[in-house]
Amino acid sequence: METNTITAEVFKNCFLAGCKALEADKEHINELNVFPVPDGDTGTNMTMTVMSAAKEVLAIEDLNMETLSKAISSGSLRGARGNSGVILSQLFRGFTKVIKKEEEITVPVLCEAMQKAVETAYKAVMKPKEGTILTVARAAADKALELSDSVDNLYEYCDAIIKEAEDVLLKTPDMLPVLKQAGVVDSGGQGLVRVLRGGCDFLSGKEIDLTFESDEEKAEKKTEAAYTISMTVLTESAIEAKERAAFQSYAEGNGDHVDLSFEKKYFSLTMHTDEPLELLKKASELGVLQDVSLKNKSVQKSSGKQEEKHVEPEKPAEEMAEYGFIAISCGEGLSEIFTQLGADMIIEGGQTMNPSTDDILNAVEKVHAKNIFVLPNNKNIILAAEQAAKMSGNKKLYVVPTKTVPQGITAMINFLPDQTPEDNLSSMKEEIKNVKTGQITYAVRDTIIDDKEIKKGDYMGIGDQGIISVNKNMNKAIHDMLDEMVTDESGIISVYYGSDVKEKDAAALEKKIQKVYPGVETDLQSGGQPVYYYIFSVE
Repeated sequence: METNTITAEVFKNCFLAGCKALEADKEHINELNVFPVPDGDTGTNMTMTVMSAAKEVLAIEDLNMETLSKAISSGSLRGARGNSGVILSQLFRGFTKVIKKEEEITVPVLCEAMQKAVETAYKAVMKPKEGTILTVARAAADKALELSDSVDNLYEYCDAIIKEAEDVLLKTPDMLPVLKQAGVVDSGGQGLVRVLRGGCDFLSGKEIDLTFESDEEKAEKKTEAAYTISMTVLTESAIEAKERAAFQSYAEGNGDHVDLSFEKKYFSLTMHTDEPLELLKKASELGVLQDVSLKNKSVQKSSGKQEEKHVEPEKPAEEMAEYGFIAISCGEGLSEIFTQLGADMIIEGGQTMNPSTDDILNAVEKVHAKNIFVLPNNKNIILAAEQAAKMSGNKKLYVVPTKTVPQGITAMINFLPDQTPEDNLSSMKEEIKNVKTGQITYAVRDTIIDDKEIKKGDYMGIGDQGIISVNKNMNKAIHDMLDEMVTDESGIISVYYGSDVKEKDAAALEKKIQKVYPGVETDLQSGGQPVYYYIFSVE
């Protein structure tokens, strides 16, 4: 396709086409996550990041390069989720800094914008790692610079740049041994390539559906099509925890209002779904269906009765507190622990759903304090929190780089109200270094990591630096992991059991731990977290 310039209208459509391409490939990108745990989320995070920007782009009334740049930058920055989502938003931020000054994009403008995009993204990451989305972005920018004096046609230029990005993506396993062992390319890099290729496809003249459903349209469509289904399923024997978790995940991914309860040899399910037959088929793989009830929600009539609105009287303005806390938590028990320790706001999220920069900023608005400490409690949320800190306005945010829930708990315990915010941040950073965390979950695929051969369904003990233990028996995986974590200096082992663990089983495990480590104190609490059967901390 012959084109030497790109207008704001064309670039808008290129961007939207890139968003659609990423959305279509998100499940594949999720599966590229190195750790074979049931929480692959890179594709989901990156998609939600670009869709936040797409929403703002679609709302533009007076379209020009400046308003388009502002929508892409602002929307992606606020909607950024996960490390790859944040880096992608920073790439957009740098890119739009250049193009917002132009009426049209030419090869020289595109080249300059790509250099600025990579520069901005690298600055946003404290310790850039090669073999990631950053490497792929830099390779594309380098190719753009190399070709900028020899190519005028923008489609040919973009196509050559993206081919280079695709080639470098295939080489990411040679740059990161963990990718090579797992047999995957970098998931963030794959996401970036999909965005770029989607935009280039539109530029080539390829016909692409650029319609986007609003949240309201999706909700309305879902309500019209949804069924209410309930059933009891009789099983030959008790269903194992990993099978329960897999079916729970399947149900939640295929509907809403899921009410699922497991007993020894049966389970009951009530939920709303658009695919009742597929759900019945999946449930029948686990046992014999009984008491099946299916109702079409769309035929239910409204009573026509209007809800009475109750207006709360305005509350007098509160005096700003000196300190406030925001904790990211997933699980009723863990959230309650943070609340008891003094957290003002709990953001639901964590390993299975990373909150966005905007989620954190919204929580900040609700905390009536001058200095607010944010506890991400997950390494994939720290960048989003740091991005929120730069956008927080008149409130000062301090991000404590907690990578796990036990680190977050330790940080809050060691907060001293009579110290300055800076001293507290420093002391909390030091204290979390003394916490060892281990988590037990199961593998969703066969792979090799850290020279450990893992089979689908195996239990894994994951520590601060990687996978510690792998075994078909959960108790053995726990024992091997704790053996690596507990030393002569260890004083306490805290155990937080998840939503798929019964209290009596957790209590039995605590007794075993006390027997193996008689000189170490134990503390057992219900965490209620999904995905991870147990979270352990050793201090």
